[in-house]
This record gives sequence, structure tokens and C-alpha cells, in this order.
Amino acid sequence: MQERSERTRRRLVFAGAELFHRSGYANATLGEIAGAAGVTKGALYFHFASKDELADAVQRRGCRLLREAVRGLNESGASPLQALIDATHWLARTLHEEPAIPASFRITKECGGHHSAQQDFQGAWLATVSDLLRLARDTGELPLGGPAGGTGDDGTGDDGAEGAGPSPAERWESAEALVAAAVCGIEVLSGTGLSYGELRRKVAALWGLLLPSLVGRARTGEYRTDAREVPESAGARAYEFLGSGV
Repeated sequence: MQERSERTRRRLVFAGAELFHRSGYANATLGEIAGAAGVTKGALYFHFASKDELADAVQRRGCRLLREAVRGLNESGASPLQALIDATHWLARTLHEEPAIPASFRITKECGGHHSAQQDFQGAWLATVSDLLRLARDTGELPLGGPAGGTGDDGTGDDGAEGAGPSPAERWESAEALVAAAVCGIEVLSGTGLSYGELRRKVAALWGLLLPSLVGRARTGEYRTDAREVPESAGARAYEFLGSGV
């Protein structure tokens, strides 16, 4: 009985994500979500007392998937900056393949300030980007925080003069703002109807422009800017959601 209840809950979260993404939070009704999940409204209310609770469950799934992805990247031995690049490709892929991700972005944008969400996927995504970039700086991968940070090939600035231009703190603030703004654009581009292949190429091109400013032109070759191929058996994604926790 408990397993059946958990499967019903997962179906409801999946259906909620699909409809929140497709129709928006305000337009998606609980009746439609229950119907898409193949359950009665009574069964829906057994698991979620309101649409707000269901929206929080969708965002909670998105946040969990993000944490798992970052943990996997860290465990793979990737450097913090490479992990950040790979995380943006993860986002591009899941925006097309996992409805909880685009739904979470849409819920955040439509419901900001309207209800007290316990989860905030957009905030979690920006925090992840900032944490990985800061870790790259603190481990010496980025020259931005050091006394000789800059964008020239030798790490001393475009004009080669050590100490010229903005201070390390100012360079760091500019880099953090630039990367945050750039990666937020991935979700916006996805919403324009680009295919995953097109979005993937744009993310790779984005990093092709960002890396010289972050690590210097001479070191850009140390990083892979395209998505890493992850083999996946046919039909695996369709069953992953129903077979995993929420």
C-alpha cells in the first residue's frame, strides 16, 4: 500500500511539472493535473492540500536533481570551473528532458512574492553557479582574486601591466555578475523553442567567449566547452521519474 501511495505521489508531481511548464502555474488546474496523473482529485488532495504544496514538491524535485548532478560532477574529479561548465550543459539538457526543471523556473517567475514557497529552484541554481565559481577562485583556478588577475595571456591584464585596472575585488565582482547573467540566459533561450542541439551549441559558444575573460586566452584549451556525452539506454528517462523518489 505504501509503495502504491508513493507511486501515485510521483505521478502527481510529474503531471504537475508537465502542466505547470506547459500552461503556467495560474492556468494549470488541480483537476487537469489529477486527470493527467490518472487519479481522482480526492487522491491528489490526500497527497497535496493545495496547488502551492504541489508546486513546492515540483521545485523540491528540481533542487534535488541539481544537487545530485553537482555532486556527481564533483565526484568525477572535474575542476570547479569545468564542473560549472558541465552544470550549464546539464541545465540545457534537463530543460528539454525533465519537466520539473523548466516548471521550477516558471513557478519561481510566476509566483515570486505571491506565496511562501519552501523551495526556490532559480535561487538554488544561482547559488550553485556562484559556489562553483567561488571555489574555482579560491583553489587558484581563476586568477581574478589574486593580485595579478586579469584576462591577458600572462594573467596580468590586457595591457600586461601588473596592478593596472580594477582591483581584484572589482574583477571578481564583475566576473561573478557576468557569469550569473550569462547562465541565466540558458533558460530564456530554451523558452524560445530552440532544440536541445541548438541550445547545446549556444552554451558551448557562450563558454568560448567567457573563458578568456576568466582564465586568460592561453589556458582556454584546458577546458571542454561542449557537453559530455552520457550514454543512455532507450526509454530510460521515461521511467526514471516514476522509479525515483521525490
